[in-house]
Amino acid sequence: MDQGEIVLSDREFGRVKARVYAEAGISLSDAKRTLVVSRLSKIVRVLKLPSIDAYLDYLEHSQSARDGQDFINALTTNLTRFYREDHHFEHLVGYVRSLMEWQPRAAGNGKRRLRIWSAGCSTGQEPYTIALCLLAALPELKRWDFKILATDIDTNVIDKASLGVYPVAELNGLSAERVRQFERGGDGTISIPMAARALVSFKPLNLMAAWPMKGPFDAIFCRNVAIYFDKQTQGTLFARLGKILIPEGFLYIGHSENLGSGVEGLKLVGKTIYQSKPMQKTRDAA
Repeated sequence: MDQGEIVLSDREFGRVKARVYAEAGISLSDAKRTLVVSRLSKIVRVLKLPSIDAYLDYLEHSQSARDGQDFINALTTNLTRFYREDHHFEHLVGYVRSLMEWQPRAAGNGKRRLRIWSAGCSTGQEPYTIALCLLAALPELKRWDFKILATDIDTNVIDKASLGVYPVAELNGLSAERVRQFERGGDGTISIPMAARALVSFKPLNLMAAWPMKGPFDAIFCRNVAIYFDKQTQGTLFARLGKILIPEGFLYIGHSENLGSGVEGLKLVGKTIYQSKPMQKTRDAA
């Protein structure tokens, strides 16, 4: 076959869908056929293989973790921006402010703890926005044990995010006050200030696999991730997320997502904002 004419048969598309679903929980619709051809063709040509079918055979026999990761990276979608769905960050600031007002001071020289997880962080705009908005509104957080975990299944976007450098066009649409939060480079780029970068740890993570961290997290952002999963996978994911939130912690999801008929332990409290149950009180002994 001429390498310039790579096509995707129904059988091949079925194989692609089955593999990406098994490995990453991603449910590809028929509308994604063109995307699949476009992205996988690039890898097929690099490997000098005759077809996508041959590429899938190659993956089944490959002993390289890199090959499998390249397949996943090619089929993930990464759309994000700074301060996307602004109401979530406004809510987060109010929530953390209330924690600072009501959480007892740490004993001795210990620091009070705050943990936030950005699941499906893409190229990093979400976790960096979390850091920037909280530091701007609550500068006293610098004295806390405050960390943000940022994860994504796509290792390419994790590598990019960890640099903390973006085109200046990323600032389009932001207020002058928010623009001032970024550092400008001399080459048409902006960068994340070190105070915010130091709060964020980027790690590759497949949400369908075992999670090495146990939490608990005060807040979790998992936005515009579940839209790529079927309903059963969505329910399983949201239930897992709810279990590693602190009592009365918050889960923020995407504007087109919902928990459907509900996930035990999480209740809707705002626009795509869910809260975990309060800690159960034990009965006093008789």
